[in-house]
Amino acid sequence: MSRHRVVLLASTLAFYLAMVVAVLTTSWLVRLDWQIMFFRPYEQWPQLHAFLDYLVVLGQRGPTAVMVAAWLGWRSWRQHTLRPLITLGVALLLLNITVGAVKLGLGRLGPHYATTIGSAELFAGGDIFPSGHTANAVVTWGILAYLASTAITRRVLSVVSAVVSLSVGATTVYLGTHWVSDVLLGWSAGLLILLALPWFEPLIARIEAYVFEIRERMRRRLEAGGVPEPVAVALTPLLSAGGKWQRPRRRPAVPVSPAARPAPAAAPSGHSPVTVRPAAHLPGRPHVIRSERTPVTPAGSRRPAHTERAGAGARGTSAHPVVGG
Repeated sequence: MSRHRVVLLASTLAFYLAMVVAVLTTSWLVRLDWQIMFFRPYEQWPQLHAFLDYLVVLGQRGPTAVMVAAWLGWRSWRQHTLRPLITLGVALLLLNITVGAVKLGLGRLGPHYATTIGSAELFAGGDIFPSGHTANAVVTWGILAYLASTAITRRVLSVVSAVVSLSVGATTVYLGTHWVSDVLLGWSAGLLILLALPWFEPLIARIEAYVFEIRERMRRRLEAGGVPEPVAVALTPLLSAGGKWQRPRRRPAVPVSPAARPAPAAAPSGHSPVTVRPAAHLPGRPHVIRSERTPVTPAGSRRPAHTERAGAGARGTSAHPVVGG
């Protein structure tokens, strides 16, 4: 932390506390909020409504986090470091904790849900103070300037992130979703997180070293063959050096000579050794159709000859006893 950054951090923190006190005491800032709410900018310039509906998306946490994470992920892959992605994760975590705690603690209602004219609308179950869209725009786009590798790139990205965050904050006031004081506190909340990030650099370095240590352990286990092959194939791109695909090599089969083969087990005493004979090979017969097959029975009548019945008839005797007279 340089002296210039410490002074800027202290000034931003003082401004943050002044905004909170001004809203708690229902000062001139709250009266300004009501005046702009009654002015209704979205009715004064309705032709800007369609465009600003899309512009405010640059402050939503989901879409912006995905876009910035994709860019920082590509940088991490090219530079072989996890610092950009870990820095983004730490910044978003700090944003959720600090801004979310103040939102839920003060519970301020938005302009569309206000009930008492001139009131600060605090502790009423709301969640709009400070503006989450504004704070998220400051942190998400400002992290690109924070991680810039050259001074010129850092200046350009700082200007771009400032313009985007100011535009998003003004758009929320135009749409009537936030008070002016919400936007002022959102700008200061996001800037505080960016200014405090150097204090978390040792933590980011430890997390990166821990992740790389886990990767090395998995690589050594993969080389030792302790990981199943489907899992090894899936983990190879993540564990390979330089991000190149390295398919795990199969171990070549070692030929075994006949002399090195184990001898068959000897038969027990008193028994003759069992000889395994190969299965007999029966030659196949040609398949013939039904008309070409040889008949199974001889030609003529299929009823067998009854020699005994024929002999009995010749002698004139009946095969059954005669009953009666």
